[in-house]
Amino acid sequence: MRLKPYPSYKDSGIEWLGEVPEQWEVKRIDSVTDYLRNQINPDNIESDLVFHYSIPAVQETGTGQYDLTEDVESSKQLITKNAVLISKLNPRKATICIAEPQDEVTICSSEFIAMEATKCNLKYLYYLVNSEMNRQRLDARVQSVTRSHQRVYPYDIYRFWTALPSKTEQLSIAAFLDHETARIDALLQKKEQMIELLKEKRIALITQAVTKGLDTNVKMKDSGIEWLGGVPENWTVRTVKTATQIIRGRFNFRPRNDPRFYDGDHPFIQTGDVSQSSKYIVAYEQTLNELGLQISREFPKGTLVMTIAANIADVALLTFKACAPDSIVGFIPFVGVDLDYLYFVFIAMRPELIKEAPISTQGNLNIERVGSIYMPLPDTDAQLAIVSFLERNTVAIESLLSTIRQSISLLQEYRSSLIHSAVTGKIDLRGYHEEL
Repeated sequence: MRLKPYPSYKDSGIEWLGEVPEQWEVKRIDSVTDYLRNQINPDNIESDLVFHYSIPAVQETGTGQYDLTEDVESSKQLITKNAVLISKLNPRKATICIAEPQDEVTICSSEFIAMEATKCNLKYLYYLVNSEMNRQRLDARVQSVTRSHQRVYPYDIYRFWTALPSKTEQLSIAAFLDHETARIDALLQKKEQMIELLKEKRIALITQAVTKGLDTNVKMKDSGIEWLGGVPENWTVRTVKTATQIIRGRFNFRPRNDPRFYDGDHPFIQTGDVSQSSKYIVAYEQTLNELGLQISREFPKGTLVMTIAANIADVALLTFKACAPDSIVGFIPFVGVDLDYLYFVFIAMRPELIKEAPISTQGNLNIERVGSIYMPLPDTDAQLAIVSFLERNTVAIESLLSTIRQSISLLQEYRSSLIHSAVTGKIDLRGYHEEL
């Protein structure tokens, strides 16, 4: 289908929307939707299991998940009708999904605004609120003062002016976007799989080098450690706590989004800063002031930092002094342990570290257990040789990973642009569903 604009347009009178197709009607969104508010206390839920649209679940999978009722800690919203859920928290992340009542009691986080499509197409409503223009509109209305906890008022979500096509056009637009976004998402999934395969190849290369060395003819000995197996005869094995100084991050205050502690001169890294970096952390989004510094802990430049919650055992090297919360741990190598070698050892050790995280929770590594894990340690010259080898031989993998990530970014931008063009009438999709 050749994409073309509508024959004629008019000024919508809405600054952030601009011109819209001549026949589209300018309406406030709450004239075609209902804002659903049905709070429920977990103590009043009689079933043992609930279907829960939590923010982490929606961000990870695009939908909810089954949870034990006893694990639901605070008041939620009861979902009894099909609705679009839009998170009030951090609108740029666009935590949005379509919620459907399940056989079990269905609930969602109180951070969500639930909107029922009463006089419009539900799927069209989903794409409309998920469009880049809506993200920008909400982002301009954030009320919170910290960068990691920004919220918008509920009425900014469920009460705004827009231009709507007829229901028949809404159906065509939704059908088109369903088809095209599914095609793009399939491509994105393939590229993500390629990234995982390359990561596995990189980890295998690193693990071989830091546990077996570079000399294939060297005599080996049993390390006595299950995850290490045999190591070169002249190597030693030491626990993490005897090879490094371990520093636990800290942020001793609740609620953590209290504005009194933020926006100062001290970098404050989060688990996402570690997980999203490559080898080095070179940037940060959040800072603490002097009051915040007093309740946190500052890691020196050159610290190896590791996440012990969220994405367990992701590691990176700090290129600046930074504070960190208790979900991050720092490791400073003792004399005789090279920092870059330590970084590669921790990458190889990640499966062992993950095994130490309790299965019954969302995962939170015990620092004492981490400190007691054994790691391989050759002499300093061998460490430096291994680092040099790995930096040379992982360059091609890192380059390919970078290329794939760039293509993913371009696909995501195209996906966003397509949604924007469709729900603002930049392309004429009338009759599309009839062509399927």
